[in-house]
Amino acid sequence: MDISMSYFFYDIITLSKRNIIKNERVIYNMMKTLVIAEKPSVARDIAKVIIKGKSLSKTGYIEGEKYIITWAIGHLVTLCEPGDYDEKYKKWHMGDLPIIPEKFMLKPTVKTKKQFNIVKGLMNSKGIEDIICATDSGREGELIFRYIYSLSNCNKPFKRLWISSMTEEAIKKGFSELKEGSLYDDLYKSAKCRSEADWLIGINGTRAYTIRNNNIFSIGRVQTPTLAIMVKRQMEIDNFTSEKYWELNSIYDDFTGTWIDTKENNSKISTKERAQEIKKKVKGTEGKVVDVKKEKKTVPPPLLYDLTELQRDGNKYFGYTAKETLSIAQNLYEKHKLITYPRTDSRYLSDDMKGVVKQTLKNLNISPYDKYIPKIINNIKFTSRIINNKKITDHHACIPTPKVPNIKRLSGKEKNIYDLVVKRLIAVFLPRYRYETTTILVESKKENFISKGNVITDLGWKVLYKNNKKKEKKEEEQLPPISKGDTLLFNDLKIKQKKTKPPKQYTERTLLSAMENAGRLIDNDELKEQLKENGLGTPATRASIIERLIKVGYIERNKKSLIPTKKGIAIIKTVPKELRSPGLTGKWEKALKNMAKGKFSPHRFMESIGNFTDFIIKEANKSKPIEGIEKTYKYNKKKGKGKYNKNKVTIGICPVCKKGNITKNSKGYGCSEYLNGCKFFIGAFIAGKKLTEGQAKQLVEKGETPVIEGFSYKNGGTFNAKLVVKDGKVTFGRN
Repeated sequence: MDISMSYFFYDIITLSKRNIIKNERVIYNMMKTLVIAEKPSVARDIAKVIIKGKSLSKTGYIEGEKYIITWAIGHLVTLCEPGDYDEKYKKWHMGDLPIIPEKFMLKPTVKTKKQFNIVKGLMNSKGIEDIICATDSGREGELIFRYIYSLSNCNKPFKRLWISSMTEEAIKKGFSELKEGSLYDDLYKSAKCRSEADWLIGINGTRAYTIRNNNIFSIGRVQTPTLAIMVKRQMEIDNFTSEKYWELNSIYDDFTGTWIDTKENNSKISTKERAQEIKKKVKGTEGKVVDVKKEKKTVPPPLLYDLTELQRDGNKYFGYTAKETLSIAQNLYEKHKLITYPRTDSRYLSDDMKGVVKQTLKNLNISPYDKYIPKIINNIKFTSRIINNKKITDHHACIPTPKVPNIKRLSGKEKNIYDLVVKRLIAVFLPRYRYETTTILVESKKENFISKGNVITDLGWKVLYKNNKKKEKKEEEQLPPISKGDTLLFNDLKIKQKKTKPPKQYTERTLLSAMENAGRLIDNDELKEQLKENGLGTPATRASIIERLIKVGYIERNKKSLIPTKKGIAIIKTVPKELRSPGLTGKWEKALKNMAKGKFSPHRFMESIGNFTDFIIKEANKSKPIEGIEKTYKYNKKKGKGKYNKNKVTIGICPVCKKGNITKNSKGYGCSEYLNGCKFFIGAFIAGKKLTEGQAKQLVEKGETPVIEGFSYKNGGTFNAKLVVKDGKVTFGRN
């Protein structure tokens, strides 16, 4: 039997085989239904609801009179590696690319193979009549089950449990409304195509650019265009030239104004001399109020949470990473049963949820939410910004469940995220935030000064957020009653020197927004319109994409900012624009969404991915090799694959060879070009004094440090000195 068949046709393992389930009784006095959950914790929750009477906990499953409940542990099954198709692919050669299997093969994930065999044995057991797929209700959950079903060579009928909440009520309702498994065939096709497309582009792109550059360069269908967005921003920052300008502020009795060129609508003054000239001209004069504009404005409550918006707010208010917020939300969903399915991309509820929402609000009428809920509970109005059946995909928005929370049982981080979800549900039923803007224009000696101010007339939904640690944008100055034709004395004027600022570095919050709204970054208007609702990745995958970019050394976290590394910038400059285009990836995401609805052909999609894979290989062959990048991997010829080293802290370019990076290790700071002869090194301890990373960085960047206190003489006593780089070595300099 060839290797391709060996992965699909394992020996049929039944429950009667003692090598899997030893000395455990299985009573076959009636046919049973097998329920397959995604995680052990979910399986236990389902078991509590559907197993009546005594249950038996066994190795890898729970058994009751009618049901046997088992579980995956994430992905039990994965796509085969290139070397599984042909031994020659275990070594990386450009001539073997592209690798495009005629038919993709599956194999058990190595770490969870034992559980796969248990699940497979249960699926094919004579005592199992049918199956219920109870994995997460989404694209990846569907893929997890279908891959297990396929590799187990199972052909038994199965139904689908589709729920958005892990409460007892939701589980009971879900089991009473089980769906035919075939109804989700299109969702599976979409998930399968996504998986295979990522394999093709990732495997071939990574091999091609790694071989070409003799250094591991990871390529991905979504990660590469995401990195491109960040590199583009970094280039804008690096190429930005700051320009000085001056601002002139007028000081009246009760408020202030700013000089403005009304024709250009610009308050920047190009020279200090011009600002001084206007000041001299206007100071002490009486200006005339030539215009007063008042405008009432309102801001509606925000929409309910999808995962991306929740991750943005988790980062905004608490500094949590996207991955961290997702993990916390998943705990609130699975463990505490306090919120609905968090991995959703919808921000609306369905019409049939009105009763659930009302009950949820009643159950949330506890401190600290009881300040707000009584005001809305008796007069709940469901608007189209809350209920919209047309805008719900696999799941509705993430909201609290009707379960009364025991706040004391939550960790600090869980409290924070739960609080956000609860407040958002309350907010959508509160009135609009209302304020009045006033704009005053004053003229003197043909020079104009503008004043703007806001007056809040109704906090509305913002009352929920007035005490948040993260302060919202400051309200503008409140202005006194002023009428057109009034006169104002210019008591004084102040000149302020300012300078233009570069674009800001991406944070997790702003990068998530950029990924979600990738269509806005495209110049092509037609494609931009097509991609309005399709960004890079999905809410469930964006956090892992960011973490992946960090792991492979393409970006680094610097406090809250995410910054591309030299390596990340280099690969984006090398790959073709089609590979780094958010537009192409967004178009694929749109195709996958339509496929899940039965509106796009899987064959057509994979054909386009295959053609693109060919294109990547050709472009890699034509590209110039990337030089000057530290090798961040170890290559194992026997295994035929590279392994990333742990991320190294880089503090600058070597001051001696001018080529290598100075990176931190356990003994100090060394040059990455040491194998090529550069011996520059900074010890972690010098004369008994441990150097800080900042001091080492100053030494690398400036060639010397300020005076450092506390160096030790060999014979006792201490002294203070600078450290300097001299003749390729670190030595003491004069104070």
